[in-house]
Amino acid sequence: MTTRSMPVPEGLAGMRVDAGLARLLGLSRTVVAALAEDGEVELDGVRVAKSDKLTAGAWLEVRLPDAPAPVENTPVDIEGMTILYSDEDIVAVDKPPGVAAHATVGWHGPTVLGGLAAAGFRISTSGIHERQGIVHRLDVGTSGVMVVALSERAYTALKRAFKQRTVEKRYHALVQGHPDPSSGTIDAPIGRHRGHDWKFAVVEGGRHSVTHYDTLEAHQAASLLEIELETGRTHQIRVHFAALHHPCCGDLTYGADPTLAKKLGLERQWLHASSLVFAHPADGRRMEIASEYPADLQHALDVLRSHRL
Repeated sequence: MTTRSMPVPEGLAGMRVDAGLARLLGLSRTVVAALAEDGEVELDGVRVAKSDKLTAGAWLEVRLPDAPAPVENTPVDIEGMTILYSDEDIVAVDKPPGVAAHATVGWHGPTVLGGLAAAGFRISTSGIHERQGIVHRLDVGTSGVMVVALSERAYTALKRAFKQRTVEKRYHALVQGHPDPSSGTIDAPIGRHRGHDWKFAVVEGGRHSVTHYDTLEAHQAASLLEIELETGRTHQIRVHFAALHHPCCGDLTYGADPTLAKKLGLERQWLHASSLVFAHPADGRRMEIASEYPADLQHALDVLRSHRL
């Protein structure tokens, strides 16, 4: 255990212990709440609960667990992960659901980087060890095109391209109901959900987030949309359409109807990264890499098209 000791800053006076220490220590409220429940947070020598209030100048002691061992992208062959394009600078994969982009604390499943290592790809880029080559990410439950940098020049160029929003990121999503208008733009800030650290929401003061969409097909229970992201926030598409009361079919985390999900045979959100368009980092040529729907998403769409729903 590591102990952090300091007086409570004036700016945190009156805040709840979990909220104030999350801001002070850069931890999530959930982590701070767990520390308080375990008796690891004291003010002036007295253990406090997560909902107690902080007092300016009170002597704070927090006992933090030792840092976990570094996470690794374990090399493993990943069923369903195919190589769409590769050269000495980049590799583009068709990521199946159930696979994370890279290793993180708490994730014990397969990763794109682990799959690439098993396939013999070697990444020579800077950045955090377990995220080498990662220039963008897809959610674990989202399938589709993902590009990884293999060389340092590719990593630098693609990071810049994603930051400057010159990469065209297109997704297809099957959402409940029928968005009105059928084509439009959602411009709504996204931040952490106030009640759930692992979720996101449209919140005042959140990060600027813009989603453009067009309706491709309208069925009785759901609509197939083509979506282009102007920004790239975590869970952006899922959050924006849930806020409009049109969550992605199968996305129970963000309020999708479980009965409809079962009828469609979905065990995850119907969301697919259909294509990426970008300038090749070595010579600037236009690259367009696309991915077909995987079997589970195609099945759900076929059910809708057959007018069984």
